[in-house]
Amino acid sequence: MSIKTIVIIVVTILLTAALAQNTDKVQFAFLFANFYISKLTLMIVVAVVAFILGVLVGRPKKPKFDIEGYHDTIHKKEDPNTLSDEDRDYIN
Repeated sequence: MSIKTIVIIVVTILLTAALAQNTDKVQFAFLFANFYISKLTLMIVVAVVAFILGVLVGRPKKPKFDIEGYHDTIHKKEDPNTLSDEDRDYIN
């Protein structure tokens, strides 16, 4: 078993224990509304939202545009004679 799997199992057990102990109803205020909701429901909603945000943030990024590769395909890198005769005279 990998360390990642063990951590996921431990976090799941701790979350399940916390949810099982918090089943009473509490007053919850959101913006201008006040309502009663069980701690269990609220904690499950927060856990699901946190998981979704974690997946979105942790996913691989899209590859960036390779401007150097694009430039190299347009201007052949193998061609050593890229300078004009005027440029060579100016350099020498």
